[in-house]
Amino acid sequence: MTASETPRKPRGRLFFANPGPTNIPDSVLLATAHHTVDFADPAFGEVYWACMEGLKRILKTRQEVFLYTGSGHAAWEACLANLLSPGDTILVLESGHFSQSWGRMATDLGIEVQTVPADWRRGVDMAAVQAALAADTGHVIKAVGVVHNETSTGMMIPIPEVRAALDATGHPALLLADTISSLGSLDFRMDEWGVDAAVGGSQKGLMLPTGLSFTGVSHKALKAHESSTLPKHYFNWSAMMKRPLKSFLGTVPTSFFFGLQESLRLMEQEEGLENVFARHTRLARAVRAAVQHWSGNNGPQLFCTTPSRYSDSVTAVLMPDGIDGDVFRRVAMQRFNLSLGGGLGPLAGKVFRIGHLGDLNEPMILGTLATVELAMKVAGVPHTPGGVDAAIAALA
Repeated sequence: MTASETPRKPRGRLFFANPGPTNIPDSVLLATAHHTVDFADPAFGEVYWACMEGLKRILKTRQEVFLYTGSGHAAWEACLANLLSPGDTILVLESGHFSQSWGRMATDLGIEVQTVPADWRRGVDMAAVQAALAADTGHVIKAVGVVHNETSTGMMIPIPEVRAALDATGHPALLLADTISSLGSLDFRMDEWGVDAAVGGSQKGLMLPTGLSFTGVSHKALKAHESSTLPKHYFNWSAMMKRPLKSFLGTVPTSFFFGLQESLRLMEQEEGLENVFARHTRLARAVRAAVQHWSGNNGPQLFCTTPSRYSDSVTAVLMPDGIDGDVFRRVAMQRFNLSLGGGLGPLAGKVFRIGHLGDLNEPMILGTLATVELAMKVAGVPHTPGGVDAAIAALA
C-alpha cells in the first residue's frame, strides 16, 4: 500500500464514546504518572488505605474488599473460586453477553450453571427468578449471579428486586453482583441491598486505566469462603488476609492507587457522589431522547424496551434491518474520529453502543450525538434528522 492509499486519519482529538474503557480525567492521568515507590513504605500505606476506605464508600459497604491486578474478569473468577466448590450450582439471571460470559466462566471452573432465561430487550422477569428459587427446596443453588448494568444491552437490573426474591422464598443462596459498568455511575448499595459479593473494575465509572479490579465481600460470604474447595492461589482471600495490605499476592500496582486517590477526590469532594449519579441520569436521558427521535423513518431504536430498566451508563442502539452496525461504526471512526461500541455476541453487527459514563459532560455528549447523526447521513442509515435538538431539549 502506498502512502497515497493509506486511509486518512482524521485530525483533532479522538472522540471516545465507547462504554469502556472510558475517558480518563487529565488530573487522574497525571496522578497515575507517579514515580515508583516501595509498596511496603508506610507513606504508600496511607494512600492505599485511604483508597480502600474510598472504595468502600462508593460500594456503600463496611465489610471486606479484596483487590487484584487484572480486569473485571479477574474479579469475577476470584469471586467464584473463593465462594464455591466443584459441583456447586449458581443461578445466573440472563441479561446479555456478560451474564452469559459469567455463566461460561463458572462452567469452566466446574460449577453447575442454571439460568433464568430472559428476552435481552426486556430483561429478566423477577417472578421467574422467585419461582426458580422457590422450586429449589433442597437449596442446591449456592449463589445467584446478576449483572447490575448489562453493558451489551444497555439495561440495568434492579438488584433490590433480586434480594426481595431471595428473601420471599427464604433462600440462603449468596447474592453476587457485577458492578463493573455501574459502580461510580449508578447508585449501588452493597450492604443495604444484601449483596454478598460485588465485582468491580477500574476502567469505567472510576475513570482509571484498565487493570485494577476488586470484590466487595460480606461477612456471610467470608463464612462460605471457609468451605470453598475450588483451586485458587493468586486470588485466595485467606492468603490475602495474611498480607500487610490484605490483597495482592505479589507486587502491588502502586500507580493505580495514586490515580484512584485523585478519582475518589473528583467524585466525592469536587462533584459529590449524588451529583455524579444525577449527571449520568441527565446525560443518559439526552442520549435516549436523540435515539428515540432518530427511530422515525424506520431508523435506529433503543435496544432496551423496558423504560424502568434503561441504563444511565450506556445506550445500545438497534440498527434497522439490513444495516450493519459495524460498517456504520467504521464510517464514524474513519471519517470523523468517533469511537463507538460495537455489538457483542449475537448482537455483533446489529447494534452500536454509546457510552455515557465516567468523565463526561454536555458538550461531549452533544458532540457525540451530532457526529453519530452526521455518520448516519453519510452511511445512508435511515433516520429522522434532529436527534441533537431532541437531546438539547432534554438537557434544557
